[in-house]
Amino acid sequence: MGIQDIIEGKKQWRAHAARVKALPPDYRIVYKELQKYLFKVGPVILADGPLLPEIVAFFEEGAAEGKGVLELIGTDVAAFCDDLIKDSPTYADAYQESMGGEPGAATT
Repeated sequence: MGIQDIIEGKKQWRAHAARVKALPPDYRIVYKELQKYLFKVGPVILADGPLLPEIVAFFEEGAAEGKGVLELIGTDVAAFCDDLIKDSPTYADAYQESMGGEPGAATT
């Protein structure tokens, strides 16, 4: 990764953060909780993928239609996130595979 890539990544993140800041307060609160949960769970697609910008676009659309954020996602933020990433490998899955186990398998 070169310096130009880093600079471009920062520009994109700042533009993303500005879009989040422009959301209504209740949407911002829920977005921050979604983001916190997704960073903790660690789906592999989060780093390079469009998941977070797509969530912001979804929220922008809902806000423009005058809907409350809970009308869009329901009352369980974790369940909403889990549904978004259900078919996506997580870093925990990758670690489990590297240790010779099956992804999603419980360890004893």
